[in-house]
Amino acid sequence: MEKKWLTALGQMICGIYVLTTRFEDTINGMIASWVTQISHDPPLIVVAIHPNRYSHALIDSSGVFALHVIHRSQKELLKRFKGPDPLKKFDGISWKYGKTGVPIIDACIASFELEVKEQHPLGNHTLFVGEVVSCRFQSPGTPLSTLDYEGMYVGKD
Repeated sequence: MEKKWLTALGQMICGIYVLTTRFEDTINGMIASWVTQISHDPPLIVVAIHPNRYSHALIDSSGVFALHVIHRSQKELLKRFKGPDPLKKFDGISWKYGKTGVPIIDACIASFELEVKEQHPLGNHTLFVGEVVSCRFQSPGTPLSTLDYEGMYVGKD
C-alpha cells in the first residue's frame, strides 16, 4: 500500500510557496507546498510543517509567518530556501520586514502575512492556521506548482 499511496499522492497538484518567519532577531524561510485557504471570512490559510523544521520552532514561538506566491519562472529562488543557513537564504534578494515583523520578499506574485490562530499536531506534521492580517499583490503571472516538477513532496518522517 505504501508505494501505491505515495505514487497516487504524487499526482496531486499543489502550489509551491516560500514561507518566511521571525522570532526576535532570528529570521528563516522554507519551501512549503502543503498550503490551502480554509476560510474567506475571516481570511484563513493553513500550512502543514514538520516539527523538525527550524521554521516550525520560530512560528511556534512568534505566532506569525508569511507566505509568498512565486512565479513559475522563479525556480532559482527556491534553491536558496532549501539550504540550512537562515542568513544565506535572504542574501542577495530584495526583502523588507512586514507589518508582523516577518521578512517579505519583494519579487513575488503575492504575499500574505498571517497570525497563528490555531495549531494542531496531526500525523507527522503540525497544521498552523493563520489569519491574513496583511497581503500584497505585486504582479500577475502563473504561480509555481508541482506541475513544474516531476511529482510533489509527499512528506517525510
